[in-house]
Amino acid sequence: MESLNLVSAIIPARNEEASIARAVESVAAQPEIGEVIVVNDQSTDRTAEILAELAARTPKLRVLATDAFPAGWTGKNYAVSIGAAAATGDWLLFTDADTYHLPGSMGRALSDAVEHNAALVSYSPEQEMETFWERALIPRVYWMLSRRYSFANVNNPATPDAAANGQFLLIQRDAYATIGGHAAVANRVLEDVAMARRVKQEGLGLYFASGRGIVRTRMYRSFGTMWEGWTKNLYPLIGSSVFALVGELSGWAAMAGLIAILSWKTVNPIGWMIVGACVAALVTRFGGYALFLRRNLLPFSLIQYYVPGVCVYSAALIASWWKNTRGEVMWKGRAYPAQMP
Repeated sequence: MESLNLVSAIIPARNEEASIARAVESVAAQPEIGEVIVVNDQSTDRTAEILAELAARTPKLRVLATDAFPAGWTGKNYAVSIGAAAATGDWLLFTDADTYHLPGSMGRALSDAVEHNAALVSYSPEQEMETFWERALIPRVYWMLSRRYSFANVNNPATPDAAANGQFLLIQRDAYATIGGHAAVANRVLEDVAMARRVKQEGLGLYFASGRGIVRTRMYRSFGTMWEGWTKNLYPLIGSSVFALVGELSGWAAMAGLIAILSWKTVNPIGWMIVGACVAALVTRFGGYALFLRRNLLPFSLIQYYVPGVCVYSAALIASWWKNTRGEVMWKGRAYPAQMP
């Protein structure tokens, strides 16, 4: 492979005192990355202080700050647009403050860009899960995503399927300009998916893959932030479709139907037929989840969280549908208008 182009890494940070140091240090350690630009998005915790300490000992690091973001933008999109405008690299890596980039990750991404002729390379990070609620909900969400955004379909230029993960999104500067940068998706909560669609619509190469061995993340450190995050994103992730909503809730419906019928003192033949259908649906879902865990090299012990995962996922999905069709969604103390596709 020929000499690598300079990469500029851009990290938005809003109240990220628990994770920002690990993210910055892991990105700065990548030899292909020439500069790390962190945009402090009006943090009120110790984020600014930690960044100042990091800047004193990390030559690659530049720290910028945002003012109030303009109307029609989300805070994150405005922050990263400021970082992109200041960047000097031929490639732009957009990544989050809760990520950890393993040694060699950027070399791997640039190699994948060459191998797959991709203007945009993105990885779905390994998930670090430390609490009951994380283990119940996060694998369940990613099982849904693996079915709706299969890597094979996303990477096939003949299909309209497009997806990316904003926790690791590497794009050529020229391609970024061609699609209009973050200004073109300024108000999108799922800006990563929207950018991937624009890349594919422009006929540019897109490569999306598992980030196992490349990048890790612990997305949420409390149930409250996890609930807020997924109720913001889940309904848009399934395509903002009521039909998709009903399909995703079928696992919960089968479970509820089975419990309801078996609670009757007398079950007639029709009831037993419904019981059989519910059991078949649950076995199919359970088996699919087990296969997902195996294929993604996740601990099989996570299977024990399947039932609570279905319950929490269904509740979060319903809440996400309600929020995204009835007014506004909240994220990090900011309210954004609900969006339809």
